[in-house]
Amino acid sequence: MFDKTETLTLQVEGMTCPHCVQHVQEALKAVKGVKSAKVSLEAKSAQVTYVPAKTGKLIKSVEAAGYTAS
Repeated sequence: MFDKTETLTLQVEGMTCPHCVQHVQEALKAVKGVKSAKVSLEAKSAQVTYVPAKTGKLIKSVEAAGYTAS
């Protein structure tokens, strides 16, 4: 049986360079249930595909990496 996934776009503040993008992407991918994370410096956003869980875990992972997400 396949897990149902959802896609969420987070607005991410505080990124200034490609290293920041990588840092946020790695933080999101470390959250249990995340299938993929695509982060854009230009759009100041992250598109996350995940198995439904608490959205707060995704936001907390970005904040733990030193950025702001909503």
